[in-house]
Amino acid sequence: MGATLANLTGAGTERPRRPLRDSWLVSELERRGVSRREFLGFCGTMATAFALPKVFGSRIAEAVARAEKPILVWLEFQDCCGNTESFLRASRPTVADVVLDTLSVDYHETIMAAAGHQAEEILKKTAKDKRGTYLAIVEGSIPTGENGAYCTIGGRSALDLARDVCGGAAATIAMGTCAAFGGIPAAAPNPTGALGVADAVPGLKNLVNLSACPANAENITALVVYYLTFKSLPPLDSLRRPLFAYGKSIHDNCERRAHFDAGQYVETWGDEAHRTGYCLYKMGCKGPVTFQNCPNVRWNEGTNWPIGCGHPCIGCAEPDFWDKMTPFYQHLPSVPGFGMGSRVDRVGLLATAGVAAAFGAHGALSILKNMREKRPAPKGLEEPVQNTAEKPNEEPRP
Repeated sequence: MGATLANLTGAGTERPRRPLRDSWLVSELERRGVSRREFLGFCGTMATAFALPKVFGSRIAEAVARAEKPILVWLEFQDCCGNTESFLRASRPTVADVVLDTLSVDYHETIMAAAGHQAEEILKKTAKDKRGTYLAIVEGSIPTGENGAYCTIGGRSALDLARDVCGGAAATIAMGTCAAFGGIPAAAPNPTGALGVADAVPGLKNLVNLSACPANAENITALVVYYLTFKSLPPLDSLRRPLFAYGKSIHDNCERRAHFDAGQYVETWGDEAHRTGYCLYKMGCKGPVTFQNCPNVRWNEGTNWPIGCGHPCIGCAEPDFWDKMTPFYQHLPSVPGFGMGSRVDRVGLLATAGVAAAFGAHGALSILKNMREKRPAPKGLEEPVQNTAEKPNEEPRP
């Protein structure tokens, strides 16, 4: 198998390169019995997720296999540890285990063996010696009240740690809604002054938000693979979320969408419509104004997701969801009842207008693009943040 995996692209190269059989990733794949076919299939899946041509599957394979083993520093602040649990449970496809398991996690309080002064020394050393090369992941919101006294680690406030570590990172990933937007700790009345990373540490250039409660391990894997391939972050939306995972609303890909279009809704928990799988909009589903790929990647090894098992989306990937989406079991405001054949575009547009303070222009822009009639874009709509990722017709960087 070694020779097979070592020849991932099946072609020679123009310049001398480190043999692929010496790659940390290839060695780990071979040790775990992952075949070349499985690895290339995984990379093809990643290319599809990034909306790249299929030919990029082999290019991603070569770039990831040749990439240096990334160093990860994981900071955990005001949180429930849900994103760590999600990170530790990546299991589909098989290669995802390898990509995540073999990251050089130099600092992570929950899983590292070191403790106390030893752990803090590791963090200081990594932040100093590897400055500009490591990836920083922040889990949980950052309290700013009382000069950060609500969350301290090793005598340093979360705010101080985030400024130091994220300020020296090659890229920072705000993992989960708490880190991205403040989440539940930032809900009214927000006694600790909790903020997301972007607000607590303004000015970070290479910041990406992986919102959700918690973030899906499939999206974590895809983001790491993209970074290893292109040495940059993927294209982002106006909330700095990767478009490959947050470019469409839950409603766009929901398996119950046909029932919504047909005016078939669950009216009461446990009724025949609920057992049949009708639309959950009237039960409070926030899918029309929530942007994430839950219907596609799902959870628990891809077996199911909240709407699939009969529970409405609560909009956990959006800013201020705890304040703006509640009550969770009441339908969105400003949207009257609608009958058979109602157009989802109109309903989605009204729903977005009703919670515009929570979502800004992102939801409106996505829905307006789906409308058939051409209208000028409303003022104030933000264009997606474009990063320096290489174009599909360019070769990935070695």
